[in-house]
Amino acid sequence: MTIDANIIIGYLNGDAQLVATLTTWKQAGTPLLPPTIVEAEVLSFPRLTPSERQVIGKFLEEHFISVPCDRTIARLAASLRSTSSIRLPDAIIAASALVTNTVLATRNVRDFRNIQGLMLVTP
Repeated sequence: MTIDANIIIGYLNGDAQLVATLTTWKQAGTPLLPPTIVEAEVLSFPRLTPSERQVIGKFLEEHFISVPCDRTIARLAASLRSTSSIRLPDAIIAASALVTNTVLATRNVRDFRNIQGLMLVTP
């Protein structure tokens, strides 16, 4: 399951529904795959202290399998951007889900709904 930044942020903010959903997925052995751009988005909030950034970074490392943005994902993201108005970070997230053949868990369906072949779930 590819994980969007808004899912991780909601979890970290204590959203009960997301905590329950991610816990269920993790216990079921579902691989949770945030693209590296998601890690950058989560860790880039300017109000995070260095200590918070370190704790969140460790949390990401311990509970998720990072999907690097390789050449295949980059080229697919470029193609998605050339045919739609999707922003680059979202194009990388969508391309990561397509390349890994996984469902994208997001609360931002609007930005992804026009991507052909992309499977979405909104926890």
